[in-house]
Amino acid sequence: MSSVLVLDDVHVRYGGSHVLQGVSFEVPATGVTALLGRNGVGKTTTLKAVLGLAPRTGSVLLRERDIVREPTHRIVAGGIGYVPEDREVFGGLTVEENLRLVGPAEGADAAIVRELFPDLVQRRTQRAGTLSGGQQQMVALARVLLRENDLLLVDEPTKGLAPKLVTEVADVLARVAESTPVLLVEQNLPLVRRIADTVVVLDAGRVVHRGDARELVEDQALTQELLGVSMRREGAA
Repeated sequence: MSSVLVLDDVHVRYGGSHVLQGVSFEVPATGVTALLGRNGVGKTTTLKAVLGLAPRTGSVLLRERDIVREPTHRIVAGGIGYVPEDREVFGGLTVEENLRLVGPAEGADAAIVRELFPDLVQRRTQRAGTLSGGQQQMVALARVLLRENDLLLVDEPTKGLAPKLVTEVADVLARVAESTPVLLVEQNLPLVRRIADTVVVLDAGRVVHRGDARELVEDQALTQELLGVSMRREGAA
């Protein structure tokens, strides 16, 4: 299977901290790849390294083009969409205005927004800062989907959400992954089992496991060893 993204020996250093220590893995050109690991092992830093938001060395190939020396704006324009952990919607702007920041011809009238986020169409004039956490997450997802992307980087989209909203986010990501590969940072193992095809596990800034998502999540001993959790302690997606 071809790869949309290839990281090879990627290092990130902040001052005296060596956060990523030779991270290497590939993201297939289809489906969802889940990036897993305990808190603080470098998952978000890995996404930022891909985007050029963290000082990195090594090789980062997007569809065989090395982007490690490119600035972030050029990387994004070149085909990577990013949904950060804290959503980062503009609270003082309406839903419509948040979506139109992507481009003057896009917004709540775009076909993908109408199809995947009908609630946002109804709330188009509501200020984003007054939305619930789940609704803000939908705005963040919709905003990035209004562009054509070769790859989506999505950082903990279900963090702090109620179970019903977790299911809605999972549904959207599963639909998106039918046409655009997703590199997903996520702690919810039932969600990973449901929508992810492959997993990459980090520990202390290094890749310690790659493999099939379902096989990992259903192996209680291995999830306990690698992640310190098991499905028995996780809620449903």
